[in-house]
Amino acid sequence: MAGADQPAAPIGADAVSQDTATTDGTRRPLLRVRELTVRFGMRHGRRIAAVSDVSFDLAAGECLALVGESGCGKSVLASALLGLLPANARTDGSALLYGPGQDTGLDLLAADEATLARTVRGRRVGLVPQSPAAHLTPVRTVRSQLAETVRELTGARGRELAAATRAASERAAFPVDHLDRYPHQLSGGLAQRAATALALVGDAPLLLADEPTTGLDRDLVERTVDELRAHTDDGRGLLLITHDLAAAERVADRVAVMYAGRVVELADAGDFFGEPGPRHPYARGLLAALPERAFTPIPGMPPELHALPDGCAFAPRCTRASAECARLPAAEDGVACHHPVTGARPAVGRREGSKV
Repeated sequence: MAGADQPAAPIGADAVSQDTATTDGTRRPLLRVRELTVRFGMRHGRRIAAVSDVSFDLAAGECLALVGESGCGKSVLASALLGLLPANARTDGSALLYGPGQDTGLDLLAADEATLARTVRGRRVGLVPQSPAAHLTPVRTVRSQLAETVRELTGARGRELAAATRAASERAAFPVDHLDRYPHQLSGGLAQRAATALALVGDAPLLLADEPTTGLDRDLVERTVDELRAHTDDGRGLLLITHDLAAAERVADRVAVMYAGRVVELADAGDFFGEPGPRHPYARGLLAALPERAFTPIPGMPPELHALPDGCAFAPRCTRASAECARLPAAEDGVACHHPVTGARPAVGRREGSKV
């Protein structure tokens, strides 16, 4: 994993207090997110706390994997960065996107729709969507949509455009002989590859890949994440949102773990997947649940985001919980937990008991 000696960036309040620090001590982050919060207003005054006080830096040339169970807020965070949230969403905080040599970043949360549509999406920030079928135009072939994107972002015309369209297809392992099919004629895996091809065309400085391996077999998973990792060459950044921890282990420099809308751990990928392993009990439980590890599921279910407790949201599922967990834990040294795990994790392949 690249960047294994890179220190973990601060999260939560620690991140704000070290706002002048860069991810590796020398480079300004490509993306700097501070206290990002997303709330959805529902009927009868109910509010959904989808994302709460998330802070992280993403440097050029770096892959940050954002992991966690379904419904923890990962995809909402990506949508917030691109201004793709529904009208009932309210965002707070900041998400500064920096360009080469820029001392002042563009706040993606404050940018208007015209700025996002004309200068950000596809050009400065690419997106591999979680639901590719919903992002493909149903009445146009894949070739038509891919060629339009290539023409718009690269200026290619004529024979050059046709060749570049085929090359874009092959880059994402999308079969060239399927280019003249419509989205409804594609399997889920093919639709995913088509969406990946569209996202990679502009070689945007920042790529958000939201569950890019959904519907793919393991060989294609590895090819896809390797291609996404290659995107970080020449100083690009990759935010990989995934529940596939094997894919994250293959390409990530750092790992951010989300639970109930919050980042509960941010760690170097080598430490996270190797030794000493995750420090937050939930993060350690995610790894322990893998078949190739202990194959021990985390007991219980995640909380409803409209009824989060005042304290640690993981406490009802945690064997280490105490009365202290009734208070929301602050982030300290990359982990937000009153009782972080210390010491090496159990050996790979050995089954653990029920305790984290």
